[in-house]
Amino acid sequence: MLEHMARARSLPQRQAGVASVPLPSGDGIANVFGDVLGHAILFGVIALLVQSRIPLYLGAFIFLNDDGRIERTLAALGIRLEPETIGADIIKRFPFWFGFFALLGILKGAGPAWLAPWMPRAEPWSSLAAIGLLLAVVEASSALAMRRALPLVGLEISPSGLTWTTIQFALAVVALALLVQSGFL
Repeated sequence: MLEHMARARSLPQRQAGVASVPLPSGDGIANVFGDVLGHAILFGVIALLVQSRIPLYLGAFIFLNDDGRIERTLAALGIRLEPETIGADIIKRFPFWFGFFALLGILKGAGPAWLAPWMPRAEPWSSLAAIGLLLAVVEASSALAMRRALPLVGLEISPSGLTWTTIQFALAVVALALLVQSGFL
């Protein structure tokens, strides 16, 4: 029995808080810069071919909204995100919302005239960041509420499934409607 316990202690123990995305091989920061350079060249060539800046904007939006890339970049800097926590959800969702509203503001002049009244007016970057952060917090809070409430009801839904996304979207819309009704937005 003592030999079994000694062997069990000598085995590597599982550590809490290990990121789900492995560290990139080699120098992590160099890989991030290489990734940035590759995307810039790819979408730059596309922008030159179509003679428009829109591919550059779309390329930046796509590049910044990759959750795996966000985790790998933070891991290369030595920052680990705890899975299924509200902080990690906010960090992953903020680039999407900020980039979405920035992209809408930039593309306002490029869209058709009938769509222009629906587009947001040109806001300063700080306002776009505040709106993006608020929406990221609302979306992360709805995900946290679902993670807490669904097991109590006895439902087990995959976070990457369509049902999860639909319920989370409905919760986020309700939360945003409450914020708009209260006059906060």
